[in-house]
Amino acid sequence: MGAAILAVALLGLAWSGHAPAPGSLPVPPQEPQPAPGPDVHGHRGVYLTSYSLTRPGFLSGILDRLADYGLDTVVVNVKNMHGEVCYPTEVELAHRIGAVAPRLDLTQILGEIHSRGMYAVARQVVFYDPNLAAYLHSPAAPWVLPSEEVAVEYNVALAEELAALGFDEIQLDYVRFPDEGEIGADYSARCAAVEEFLARVKDGLSLPLSVDIFGRVLWPWNARRIDPIGQHLEGMARYVEVFSPMIYPSHYVEQALKDDPYGTVLRALEHGMARVDTPMRPFLQAFELALPAGMTLPQYIVAQIRAAEESGADGYLFWNPRADYTALWQALESLGR
Repeated sequence: MGAAILAVALLGLAWSGHAPAPGSLPVPPQEPQPAPGPDVHGHRGVYLTSYSLTRPGFLSGILDRLADYGLDTVVVNVKNMHGEVCYPTEVELAHRIGAVAPRLDLTQILGEIHSRGMYAVARQVVFYDPNLAAYLHSPAAPWVLPSEEVAVEYNVALAEELAALGFDEIQLDYVRFPDEGEIGADYSARCAAVEEFLARVKDGLSLPLSVDIFGRVLWPWNARRIDPIGQHLEGMARYVEVFSPMIYPSHYVEQALKDDPYGTVLRALEHGMARVDTPMRPFLQAFELALPAGMTLPQYIVAQIRAAEESGADGYLFWNPRADYTALWQALESLGR
């Protein structure tokens, strides 16, 4: 998962708001975004790896704890950043490139989640894909690019298959170009490629579509289409029902923001919500990295929760790369939830 780079964010506050010159590709026309359905709103939950879901009784235990603390959402890692498709897909290209690692029984997993009245999100990593990059001899390996038609068609097919399997929402991650190049140039062409991909995915779905984005995409300077990753908040908002910005305080450069999980999360979300109406359901940090001196991980999590709620975020999700949420349960217990 990527995250905001604070030095860039702070510099961006001083830059002008004038739009750059048009790029080599046209910016997609403005289109009205349908109002999201009520089922996408207010969800709070946790991310689970495909490996964690193979452990006997693990999912049941997680669902019990979610219910105990009033949370209702499970994000299932169905295609990961190793390029693995973690369920028995019928998409032929996944088999041809050796990407299928069918460790997940999605029928069983979705049945258990839905039997508890909870919300199931399929997390699909898109353009960071070592398997497909090797197959295509991609010059950007281990990346494939949003401008590569095979990569686009492959991920569209997987998203449509996952929707048909019974998930409540498709969540795309790594919907971007590699983080290379200087911020400040005109990256309108890259932004257009990302948005055209999202339009293709959205056209084939009857489910809500959400996208994970870099935290820095929320900052005002991003409106100028000058980020090399090609994520432009206003442009992407036309095609998604929910954004999940990854605003982990530990990933910022400036020590002041590393040390202020409440202020960092609040400020980033306020910037993003001032720019678009699309709901923000941020990923909050539930892992130990760069914690402020004297602050425990449960206290760190509590600070982020308060910031998300006070900002008016439309729910929130928690990320731990090992799916170990011991500190989260302690945080929620301290809040009396």
